[in-house]
Amino acid sequence: MTRERVLEAAVALADRDGLAKLTMRGLAADLGVEAMSLYHHLPAKQALLDGVVETLLTEVSAAVAAEDEKDWRAHLRNQFLKARRVMLRHPWAPGLISSRTSVPPTVFAYYDGIVATLVRAGFDYHLAHRALHAFGSMPLGFAQEIFTVGETGGDSEADMAAMAQALPNITAMVASEIHNVTDPTLGWCDTQTEFEFTLDLLLDGLERKRKG
Repeated sequence: MTRERVLEAAVALADRDGLAKLTMRGLAADLGVEAMSLYHHLPAKQALLDGVVETLLTEVSAAVAAEDEKDWRAHLRNQFLKARRVMLRHPWAPGLISSRTSVPPTVFAYYDGIVATLVRAGFDYHLAHRALHAFGSMPLGFAQEIFTVGETGGDSEADMAAMAQALPNITAMVASEIHNVTDPTLGWCDTQTEFEFTLDLLLDGLERKRKG
């Protein structure tokens, strides 16, 4: 049993049962070993979660490694959409990635490649830095949510009526943006359509800045 095998099993368990069910005891049962034997590879639950993030980002890096579009926008667009397909295979992953305080070396290497793409396209490092800020988590395949539906205060008719009175524009916007369930989603409003819309907006805007 190796650390890599343990982490692959952890990802598979989270895919099957959800991230909340990922425990050292449950993982050990899946692997057919005693829970204490896992601590040789991962000394605590936080180390397990950090390792799972590292495994996911390695999967993202492998998925986008063959990207070779000559146009920088097409290159990054395809890269980010491939990363998104990885996140859609593991819909619990964005929440976990966003919650971690440590950054695996894989992430730095991945973003270094993005900066290299921008610099080759004619960006200076100042604009490349701003581009990374603008992209946010999109290179990893998901958009960070401002808030979730659960934060609106409730689901009853009375709750919704109170929200509509206090926040008429947000309520109307949410009501108009009820998504088709066939549109792959990683959050209450992070759909494929909106991901691509935001990505195209950013890439086109950065191209204008690069030329200007």
